[in-house]
Amino acid sequence: MTSLEAAEALSNSEQELYVPPVPETIADTGLASSLIEQLIVKLLYFEGEMLGRDMANSLGLKFSLIGGILDFLKKTRQVEVKRSSGFGDISAVFALSEAGRSRAREYLDINQYSGRAPVPIDQYVQAVRGQRAKDGWLTKPNLFAALRHLVIEESVLTQIGPAVNSGKSFLIYGQPGNGKTYLSEALQNVAHSSIYVPYAIEAQGMIIQMFDNLYHKRVDEQEDSRTSLSFEPHYDFRWARCRRPFIVTGGELTLDMLDLSYNPSAKVYDAPFQLKANNGIYLIDDFGRQKASPAELLNRWIIPMDRHVDYLTFHTGGKVAVPFEAFLIFSTNLHPDKLGDEAFLRRIQYKMYLRSPEEKEFTEIFERYCRAENMPFNPRLLGWFIDKYYHKTGKRFRRCHPRDVISHSIDLIRFEGLPFELSPEILDRAFESCFLEASDITD
Repeated sequence: MTSLEAAEALSNSEQELYVPPVPETIADTGLASSLIEQLIVKLLYFEGEMLGRDMANSLGLKFSLIGGILDFLKKTRQVEVKRSSGFGDISAVFALSEAGRSRAREYLDINQYSGRAPVPIDQYVQAVRGQRAKDGWLTKPNLFAALRHLVIEESVLTQIGPAVNSGKSFLIYGQPGNGKTYLSEALQNVAHSSIYVPYAIEAQGMIIQMFDNLYHKRVDEQEDSRTSLSFEPHYDFRWARCRRPFIVTGGELTLDMLDLSYNPSAKVYDAPFQLKANNGIYLIDDFGRQKASPAELLNRWIIPMDRHVDYLTFHTGGKVAVPFEAFLIFSTNLHPDKLGDEAFLRRIQYKMYLRSPEEKEFTEIFERYCRAENMPFNPRLLGWFIDKYYHKTGKRFRRCHPRDVISHSIDLIRFEGLPFELSPEILDRAFESCFLEASDITD
């Protein structure tokens, strides 16, 4: 792929599919004015006093939108103006009165959520659908560019491409240490448009916290620099502009983690992994080793995978329908036969066996890792190492072996103050510290 083709691919991929419009009125927010009033009162309760502009920024709304609500709170003597710099209420400092603090405590009994105004569930559904990747968004050059740092055959990449392009579920299986997780994580490098993730969602009067710093990487810091009185946002700041999320869970995953998590103290909900992964990738690593069985996990996702709709449960027993637009990747060291029968596995649309590397691939991985660690690479020494530990013993190559042996060698060199280079003795000792031998284990 030429540099021009790469630039065109990146340019096309970065065109945003959906931008949440800036609400100009309370009606545009989709929220009741009483909810915004509660947020203002709780915000002042926690902060003590705030500039009008900072209050609007904290809510993710334009000041012109909350000005009328502040007027009402002043008239009802719940909010007081402490001082002003003469530019109107936007530059005034507000604080709660005694009546306002009393009202704040009443609101906190409902829930303790404070921050960006939530997005109503119907607006969230519209946004997720609007941010769904277009058919054929991933091209072969685009994928090859994203995974160019991997030592992997083109035939493997041509298997991955259609699966990622389809957005359907994908099973990667093979022996441990061959890079299944690493390969899945590398898909984050595919050039793609950014998306918008709400800080919180409102559904049936409940608040669901969505934005998670761990998984949602913001790409627009403009949100934090709104100091000008004339600042005009170009999108709704109740949303964060982020990279498409990539979320990984392993053996710790339980069925409970796939539903809303209720905080009884704050009286708010935290979104489950698959909801946070919408418009991105959700990798279930070590599939088959979770506390829930493979059958239980797949049964949980039958309807969502088929209809792109998930149903979550509030602690009161009520349910809410949410979009399911996460690309599910299942990665396992187990043979597929141990996960379930043919009918069971048919629910996962794409499957790929990631085989062990050939000697040529192993050699290239070894050389690349040496180069990354500034370790001199000696082809003859590597040939001796491969012959001794693989050819003569029948040991299978694994993609992780070069990294493990070289990193152990470097640890040994640094500890003993040896010259920074590989030697037969160093490789022997490093190999011994990497791998267990059954004959060495005694009762």
